[in-house]
Amino acid sequence: MQSAPLDGNPCVLLVETDESLAQRMSLDLIEAGYHTVIATDAPSGWHQACELQPAMMVVDQSLSGSGESGLSLCTRLRKAGSRVPLLLLITRDTIEDRVACLEAGADDFFLKPYRADAFLQIVRLYLEPDTNTSEQLRFGDLALDLTTRRAMRGGRVIDLTMKEFELLKYLMTHPREVLTREQILENVWGYDFLGESNVIEVYIRYLRLKIEDEGDKRLIQTVRGVGYVLRES
Repeated sequence: MQSAPLDGNPCVLLVETDESLAQRMSLDLIEAGYHTVIATDAPSGWHQACELQPAMMVVDQSLSGSGESGLSLCTRLRKAGSRVPLLLLITRDTIEDRVACLEAGADDFFLKPYRADAFLQIVRLYLEPDTNTSEQLRFGDLALDLTTRRAMRGGRVIDLTMKEFELLKYLMTHPREVLTREQILENVWGYDFLGESNVIEVYIRYLRLKIEDEGDKRLIQTVRGVGYVLRES
């Protein structure tokens, strides 16, 4: 297991039982300017997450032979209050697998086989946010801080996962514009899904629960058969 140098660069915790794959990912991350720590099973991943407070975690969905799956590790971290960005490595791109990742608290997922360029693109999305945009987006009484990645409404500060933030940001940069599911998938997830998926519905539900408290006007409207739009009721 590697230790992370204390020079301020982001640390990525890799929880992967395949030692060869973990080493390849680690070398690519180091070359890209990050530090890495490798954990070979869920218990050591939990221990390192608590001890190091990494900037991001990459977790194998199955963690075969570890006695605990990557999904259960993610769930345990979220229940403990961890807000670290979680990227799950999956081997099957099915609706059930994708939704299971989201329900476990993962921010995103990466479909094996491993491809360095695509993998690093996702990592950069979470660890190197775009700073060339305006500092805050507003729609009615809803505000989104692009630096802290938090939403604010009615005096409430609302914590968002990375993917919730990206989805809300996309909606707020296209106010009152009906966005199709295909547009949302392409611009928020960055790649196409195969077949039907309710991933968007899952995240829209999460956002509504967070930003549409009792008494608040509904802002995220469903356009049946098309997609979603951010507008006043």
